[in-house]
Amino acid sequence: MTFNTLLSTILLQLCLASLGLAAPVSTESLDNSWQYGTGGGLIGLVILILDIVVFVEVLKSSRSPVQKFIWCLVVFLFPVIGMIIYYLFSNRSSYQGGSGYETLA
Repeated sequence: MTFNTLLSTILLQLCLASLGLAAPVSTESLDNSWQYGTGGGLIGLVILILDIVVFVEVLKSSRSPVQKFIWCLVVFLFPVIGMIIYYLFSNRSSYQGGSGYETLA
């Protein structure tokens, strides 16, 4: 198993674990189901989707595995701030991987 495959597997497992922990368990009465146990509601869902887009973009880039790991860790630990930092300071245009296919001679 290569380092990139191992790194991708670990990041996927962390993402899936964060989904399991996203909805807090409340011991209070559940009078308003939109308020308790939704894990952030619609705003949380939008942030989750945007974070997944960042993870895919980072993993498909031509960065070194260490840089990929650091960017994914920043976005995982600080979802909103990490995403903003990534889009402002990551120099995405120089690391775009392209289509992923090699041209034929």
